[in-house]
Amino acid sequence: MSSTPSPVFRRAGWAWVVLVALALAGAYWWWAIGRPVALPDAPSARIACVSYAPFRNAGETPLDALAFISPERIDEDLRALSQRFDCVRTYSQGQGLSAVPQIAERYGMKVLMGIWLGADKKSNAQQIELGIATARKYPQVLRGVIVGNEVLLRGDLSATQLEGYLREVRSAISVPVTYADVWEYWMRHPELAGSVDYLTIHVLPYWEDEPVSPERAVQHVATVYATVQQTFPGRRVMIGETGWPSAGRPRQAASASLVNEARYLREFLVYAATVHMPYNVIEAFDQPWKRVQEGAAGGYWGIFDVQAQPKFAMQGPVIEESHWWAGWLAGVAGAGWFASIGAWRRRWRGWRGWTALALTGVASGCALAWQYRQMWYACGNLWEWTESFIACGVALLTALLLARWIAARLAGVTPPSVSGWLRLGWLFALAFYGLLLAFNGRYRDFPLGLFMLPSVGYALVTWLSDRRDVAMPLLEERFLAAWLPLLAAIVLVGENGITPVAWLWLGLNLLLALSVWFDWRNARLQPQQA
Repeated sequence: MSSTPSPVFRRAGWAWVVLVALALAGAYWWWAIGRPVALPDAPSARIACVSYAPFRNAGETPLDALAFISPERIDEDLRALSQRFDCVRTYSQGQGLSAVPQIAERYGMKVLMGIWLGADKKSNAQQIELGIATARKYPQVLRGVIVGNEVLLRGDLSATQLEGYLREVRSAISVPVTYADVWEYWMRHPELAGSVDYLTIHVLPYWEDEPVSPERAVQHVATVYATVQQTFPGRRVMIGETGWPSAGRPRQAASASLVNEARYLREFLVYAATVHMPYNVIEAFDQPWKRVQEGAAGGYWGIFDVQAQPKFAMQGPVIEESHWWAGWLAGVAGAGWFASIGAWRRRWRGWRGWTALALTGVASGCALAWQYRQMWYACGNLWEWTESFIACGVALLTALLLARWIAARLAGVTPPSVSGWLRLGWLFALAFYGLLLAFNGRYRDFPLGLFMLPSVGYALVTWLSDRRDVAMPLLEERFLAAWLPLLAAIVLVGENGITPVAWLWLGLNLLLALSVWFDWRNARLQPQQA
């Protein structure tokens, strides 16, 4: 009898390397985001002006025409904000916000008062009537009146229509009047400069058509500010919105994180102090309702969270995730659960089976904890939480079934059967979400923690399978496997190939697709090997 080990057992060595690497990678990622990151200090914790919208509680949204914020609630907010900010910017006169100037005056604050304009002429007329009345009543509180916010960007009004509203308000009040929009729209419509007392531009490096990395973001702001000043010589230019999100999907080199929000804001304040530039940062509080329109990132531009607690200090190091140890607990729990449930009714020979189950449990636990962290930021209602938990439950069950197969193979015993229909379900889910990311992915997150379990699991099963006894994949599996890499490649190209998570997404798609391709190849070769 030959003593040469079979190909399956030769491949087992690499499988052990992969399992150990995955467990260590998951533990390291959680450890790394819990380390303090040294950042430059801000000149002061005090900030000139901040966007204020009180819609931070569950279910609150300015899109609800019946929503109303009480003066008592606004008073509570402004009393707290006055400790850190000299001024607040509002966006609308409705839903109780017309009370802001009166309340701000109590705390020595100034107001950049907004008048909201849209496509509805009747609503615009009501907003202007309220705005003019408030501006006449509290001119000493107002630094300016902003007539319209990103109206041209949304396409709600033409430049000519907007000019008419600006002239109407400007002729009725003594307070300076301006219009606020993304800086490119001022460059496209320079004629609007004649209808305002000063220009208000939005510079948001994260949302640029070509997103800017956090390390280069403030230099980008400086370049834009200088460009607008040169285009409108002699005119006062104010930055009406700038900031960075603390959570959400990355956009090319622009990564949304707490550390990057703190880095950007601190560096911007240093820059603003050197050029003595009027500015307003976005925003005071996180706004969960924005996730519906802008994805997870839209809800996390606040300096304070929804509980009105500061998200980071303006001096000293910043920690991305203070509860990083929860990822380790999830890994330990996964190891224990996989080892106990996965070994049910099996008698392993030696330590290999138990160790394989523990390693897959650590990797799975860390990955699902990663996914849960993403869900915490992204899920906005009961339905989103429900479907996310169901998906995670199916992923965990899949990981457990695959872990038992892998552990059995590494322990040298006959593996249990694994349903091909389950893999077909994951192929369909990955292809469907890949289609959404490829053609409507601007506001969608990458659910890497969710799909990591089936993608890596099935790849290992294929790697360890006896190639003389592989079932032919279903036709539907082969069809979907052909599309996965293509869809992931489209996403990668859309990110200009510089987003690390887009590469990881491509890798997961390739792993699941390769598990089908190799099974198909090996099944076709079987007659030749007989």
